[in-house]
Amino acid sequence: MTVLVATFREALARRRSPVGLLFLMAFAMPLGFSTWLALLNNFTVEVAHFSGIEIGWLQTVREIPGFFAVGVILVLVVMREQTLALLALVALGAAVAVTSLFPSFAGLLITTLIGSIGFHYYETVNQSLQLQWIDKKRAPQVIGWLVAAGSASSLLAYGLIAVIFKWGGLGYDAVYMAGGGITVAIAVYCWLAYPAFPMDTPQHNRLILRRRYWLYYTLQFMSGARRQIFMVFAAFMMVEHFGLAVHELTFLFLINYAANILFAPMMGWMINRIGEKWSLAFEYAGLIGVFIAYGGIYWFGWGAAMAAALYVIDHLFFALAFAQKTYFQKIADPADIAPTAAVAFTINHIAAVVLPAALGYLWVTSQASVFVLAALLAGASLVLALLIPRHPIPGRETVFSCM
Repeated sequence: MTVLVATFREALARRRSPVGLLFLMAFAMPLGFSTWLALLNNFTVEVAHFSGIEIGWLQTVREIPGFFAVGVILVLVVMREQTLALLALVALGAAVAVTSLFPSFAGLLITTLIGSIGFHYYETVNQSLQLQWIDKKRAPQVIGWLVAAGSASSLLAYGLIAVIFKWGGLGYDAVYMAGGGITVAIAVYCWLAYPAFPMDTPQHNRLILRRRYWLYYTLQFMSGARRQIFMVFAAFMMVEHFGLAVHELTFLFLINYAANILFAPMMGWMINRIGEKWSLAFEYAGLIGVFIAYGGIYWFGWGAAMAAALYVIDHLFFALAFAQKTYFQKIADPADIAPTAAVAFTINHIAAVVLPAALGYLWVTSQASVFVLAALLAGASLVLALLIPRHPIPGRETVFSCM
């Protein structure tokens, strides 16, 4: 009996720990965002009748709050990071819940903008909280498990969507409302069930730009540019070029997230084993091949099976990107984490604000050229990754500072 009581107390303490809160938020956010993302391409094509131009503008609007993520620094003057994270989840969930009620171009721009503010502000402070609450030695493994938790949430969302659209007879209204509503409910539960956790190091509440972080900033910029091409045009191609239905595209997402549940913890182990430098180099080298192969779909007429395989491989490579977080954690002044997370998110979205709309026009003339550009960006990222030292620490942020 004593052992059972002790075990129960330990489990309760772990549930009410900062890491426990991180896991619950990591599960909550994808329920709303994945619902929005899984339905986006089919909803915009079938209901809103978007072309590549409209989808490009929608994605550009979605990234505007990310570009202004530096504004988080001002919000944190009057609000704790933990509080902001939960309020951002509420904004995301509420916007997703009402998306299908506004199927016009203007309506989708507005709901997307509100949801995006929630998503990007959540992601900014969540990254900061992870790096402050998780010990450096355990960070790759714990963040890997957090990625797996988010993937499990997405897997649940996509699985239910696939079943509902194939056999359930429900439409976009019910699914959007359920996905967004559950995200809001979990955020409210977190607000009521968890205490305000103290922060070990007070964070700077002003804009921080340090020369010694230049490589991290540059990696963030390149990551944002590549990610946009993948997020906007890879899935859109599956609907526009191959005509995949909602349940078919959702099944593809299911494969992605099932793979992430298995591989994300392994990726955390790999980062701990071989370091951020070679983990990121492996990611970028793989992405070069994937993006060139995407172009081959249009050059050589490869079928939907090849496109689906590339989409899954692409998604797995992108999951390694959290090595950028652990690289920054190792070189950062602890008081710089929150403001630098905001600055990095803004840098990440500089290209994201411009590329979707601009590439939307290129897409309607030469789809393969969009993926060739992505391959070139991945090549530049590979060169940058090789500048990371094997063991980065403050004062040894790049290979140049090791000389």
